[in-house]
Amino acid sequence: MSNRLRKETSPYLLQHADNPVDWFPWCEEAFAKAQAEGKPIFLSIGYSTCHWCHVMAHESFEEKEIADILNKYFISIKVDREERPDIDAVYMEVCQAFTGSGGWPMSIFLTPGQKPFFAGTYFPAKPRYGMADFRSLLLNIAAQWGQEKEKLIASAQQVTNALQQKSCTSDGSVNTGLAKQAAQLFAESFDVKHGGFGTAPKFPTPHNLYFLLLYAHLNKDHTALQQALVTLEAMRRGGIFDQVGYGFSRYATDDAYLVPHFEKMLYDNALLIIAYCAAYKACGKKEFLRTAEQTAEYVLREMANGDGAFYSAQDADSEGEEGKFYIWECGEIRRVLGPEKGDAFCSYFGMSEQGNFEGKNIPNLLNGNAIEDGFDAERKALYRFRQARSSLHLDDKILTSWNALMVTALVFLYRVAGQRKYLLEAERAQRFLNRCLMDGVQLYAVYRNGKRGAKGFLDDYAFDAAALISLYEVSGQAGYLTRAEALCKEACRQFEDKDGGFFLYGTQHSQLITQPKECYDGAMPSGNSVLAYCLVRLSQLTTDNRYQQEAKKQLAFLSAQAAHYPAGYSMFLTALLYDAYPPQKITVVLAKPDTAETVLPRLPLYADVQILDTPVDGYTLLNEQTTFYVCKDFHCLPPSNTIS
Repeated sequence: MSNRLRKETSPYLLQHADNPVDWFPWCEEAFAKAQAEGKPIFLSIGYSTCHWCHVMAHESFEEKEIADILNKYFISIKVDREERPDIDAVYMEVCQAFTGSGGWPMSIFLTPGQKPFFAGTYFPAKPRYGMADFRSLLLNIAAQWGQEKEKLIASAQQVTNALQQKSCTSDGSVNTGLAKQAAQLFAESFDVKHGGFGTAPKFPTPHNLYFLLLYAHLNKDHTALQQALVTLEAMRRGGIFDQVGYGFSRYATDDAYLVPHFEKMLYDNALLIIAYCAAYKACGKKEFLRTAEQTAEYVLREMANGDGAFYSAQDADSEGEEGKFYIWECGEIRRVLGPEKGDAFCSYFGMSEQGNFEGKNIPNLLNGNAIEDGFDAERKALYRFRQARSSLHLDDKILTSWNALMVTALVFLYRVAGQRKYLLEAERAQRFLNRCLMDGVQLYAVYRNGKRGAKGFLDDYAFDAAALISLYEVSGQAGYLTRAEALCKEACRQFEDKDGGFFLYGTQHSQLITQPKECYDGAMPSGNSVLAYCLVRLSQLTTDNRYQQEAKKQLAFLSAQAAHYPAGYSMFLTALLYDAYPPQKITVVLAKPDTAETVLPRLPLYADVQILDTPVDGYTLLNEQTTFYVCKDFHCLPPSNTIS
């Protein structure tokens, strides 16, 4: 038996296509049926590599008794949060209002008019964890709907009214002191013992670390620098980094970064490549560059679709158990590597007969052993052995915003490593986006099996404009800059709010009960923050004064939003720093045998670079050697054969 989800392309929806629940995708048919039959709606939002989404599916949605209750009393709708971030954003705010927190799976009960009257996240099939069981909850809500429908409808209207009354406004001023305030807030929450900020669970939030590195560079702040470097080293040493196959998991469940939530997301790994590249340029430690390269190796090996694009995520679960794919017994290690090498590997990577995680082992370097470990051959053997285990589920949809992040990450890696293969992969990925997820200046948010999904949201435009700007910065190809300008102008047309800022969804989308305007940086930077960065960079890279005006307006809007807690807006603060401290401009005239690949790693990361293969008017060779022309702080320095 299958339900209506069988015709969908989302991996998450397809995972539920054989449930006995009569699921609908988000569609007018579902709401019309609810209205006609006078039933409430059960809305379930999640994503395909979500561990607790799997648990609730197995416990409840695959069980006939619970499915019968849902089918009798409710119209049930499934939504993939990654395909429809607009729906997710609206009802996440609802969930947080009802419960004080949020997460996935998200469980929302609505009127036929899409208005919420009850919300939560995971509900167990049987009472435990001090929580009501899902069966009883459904029966209670069904009874209330039958007996007090008008009361629930009135309650839902009150909730909706409260959401609609929230507004984001600005007094028009840019607060340049917010970056310093944020650095102080990070310092106050820094975990001196383990690295990172606050307590478990610890998410990587690499954009916070990139902000700290940039702030430290511009303000000569050693404290901010060390906080970022210590955190990045701790993550590389911990189990949150896959010591065998590379790449980072979504977050650590403990303070020391030993035990991860084992799913791997494309966006985390892209952002972490950027952060590790910046850390390498900040301190020169090769292990940071190596970590960035290893992370890229993982993505290119396991997340690439073969046609230039990148898939979304790998699951945490295998054979119904979270992390089973990644953990080891010492006996397994010895069988693969032999007794002597096996014992050496276990000792080096903090593994024992007793185990460090539920009786088994997560390889790690938290014992202080060198990150450059010399176990490459052993690691490859263990990787091959691990690949023979039951395979992990791969969420193979292609998201525009996440792929654009990966383009930017590969450009960063090319810039610091000087290896042209990274630039070629970035250009290839951007060509895929141009070909499969663009129609003129119209973006689409998702692509799978030859089909485009929803039209693009703010994040898609902002992240891809940023990717195009990064490609222009290293290639000098005007087409990238022109395309970035077109996307920013289209974003302004579709999403701009006359009262300031940009809505998540715009004129190309159907209206929901509210129109979110996301400004806070969560696991990913917000579209508003990234667009602020794009507008600032376009004001610096072009001669169009309109970008400067638009940038100032957006920086002022975000200044007002960030005032209550600036550490939650690190990508906006990065844009603010770029605006306050324009990067120096470096023009390089190459002499043989130098190439862009040999010169780029010698240049500062925080700089606008133009590389000329041959001399042109005004830019000639000095002493017949590669020559650097540097302009900063509103003046230009004499040409030089060295760069500091």
